[in-house]
Amino acid sequence: MIGRGYSKASWLATSVLLLGLVIGNISHPTAAWAATEKAAKAAANAISHIVTFTSNGATTQHATTAKTVGDFLKERGLVVTEADYVSPSLASELADNTAITYRAAVPVTIVTSRGSKTVTSSAIDVGTLLENESIDIGPRDEVSAPFSDGLVAGERIRVVRVAQWTKSTKQSIAPRTITKLVFSLPPGTTRIIAHGVRGERETIVGFVQRDGLTKHRVIATRIVRKARARIIARGIGEYAAFEQMAKFGLQKTSYIAASAISMMATAYTAQCGGCSGYTAIGPRAGHGIVAVDPRVIPLGTRLYIPGYGPAIAGDTGGAIVGNRIDLGFNSLSDAMQFGRRPVTVYRLR
Repeated sequence: MIGRGYSKASWLATSVLLLGLVIGNISHPTAAWAATEKAAKAAANAISHIVTFTSNGATTQHATTAKTVGDFLKERGLVVTEADYVSPSLASELADNTAITYRAAVPVTIVTSRGSKTVTSSAIDVGTLLENESIDIGPRDEVSAPFSDGLVAGERIRVVRVAQWTKSTKQSIAPRTITKLVFSLPPGTTRIIAHGVRGERETIVGFVQRDGLTKHRVIATRIVRKARARIIARGIGEYAAFEQMAKFGLQKTSYIAASAISMMATAYTAQCGGCSGYTAIGPRAGHGIVAVDPRVIPLGTRLYIPGYGPAIAGDTGGAIVGNRIDLGFNSLSDAMQFGRRPVTVYRLR
């Protein structure tokens, strides 16, 4: 580097000397020579360097005779303040290939939930600015500008504090009460078949807090333990109260009636011509024993027929096919009085 610098100085001194001889005062050659020689020596002492200069993201190369970084920046017309960033320092001496970085400080405003603050900073980016201002950013916090963005004069950078958490709560589930109509208890009496067990439901709620404002929503709900129903048996005796079951509601009625079938009913007695008096399942024919098509209603099925009462599908007949039913009576007069009519037949559980 010394040899290179000397070569530049020699070339500069020679140029100055020749120029002085040409344009000097010809009438005073001695004085002109002396002045030219003095200028050449001064030029020889001004060593030129090639430096790399980076400012505002742009990098350029310059030849300069400045001795220090500060002199070079003045040469570029830059007025450096304490808030500006300069590397190396202003007092650092220049040499060939010196890399100089300069960032002018700009005013920016940082806005948080606590208020706003305007600072003058030469930070390289938003992330460095926040770090320099001792503003810690949490993993869920939001910043209006990416950390890698450079600063822009007059920019407002918003920091929103965000917190998230979940909370689990458990609620008791009351067991429902089921009233089951039974025929083995006298009418109006009740008996607890099962006391029931309370269930438990877990609800998970998610919370999001942004600068102190909290919102929440249900994330998930699950049944930890199912409730077991409380079952009460209500006696209706020998089907006497079946017609009043509607007052207990359709849901409760379904516990006794498995299905309902529209059928055409006729009547018969054990004394009919050609009858043995005994049914297909054994008992003698009479009130409460009805003949059915086993393909429609299996033998032994417990039935209830409004206007007739409880019955057992206990007999068959050659003419009883499909949705036909033959109702047994104890006397011919009762059978004749019933006649032939459409009925709804309830199959009981």
